[in-house]
Amino acid sequence: MVSIKVGDTIPTTTFQYVPYTSELEDVTKCGIPISLSTDEWKGKKVVLFAVPGAFTPTCHVNHLPPYLEKYDEFKAKGVDVIAVVAANDPFVMNGWARFSGMKDKILPLTDRYAEWSQSLGLSLDLTARGLGVRTERYALIIDDLVVKYVGAESAPGVTVSSADAVLAKL
Repeated sequence: MVSIKVGDTIPTTTFQYVPYTSELEDVTKCGIPISLSTDEWKGKKVVLFAVPGAFTPTCHVNHLPPYLEKYDEFKAKGVDVIAVVAANDPFVMNGWARFSGMKDKILPLTDRYAEWSQSLGLSLDLTARGLGVRTERYALIIDDLVVKYVGAESAPGVTVSSADAVLAKL
């Protein structure tokens, strides 16, 4: 059950990710994960969307691509950071970022064991399907660490967490 709501301050956490560098255009190179604290988003407008898993059909085909395609529209609306979160490890997230062409447009963040998403009431137990605990499919607009929009999917598919839904709320 979703516990985070509009007006709440996001809980502090530290995500891991592999930052984009031009060196990573070479598929034989491997980046080193670094940490990113949500405290670094103080004073920034952040669009964060979460997917149950990198390279999974809906996430890879329907959820991520529109965020990339509409990157300039998000920037035109004053968005400082666009991030995608999943419970995958930072190397898998980096592989997905490289394969999808995210470059430095979208941060591919790892929510270890979906702990942060769980603190928001937005985790999903897919253990019965062999996937463990994952992030639900959702989107947040965060402005100066305060939640301005929560779009949590209540059924399979991408509606309230889509790029278009989030753009309409900015």
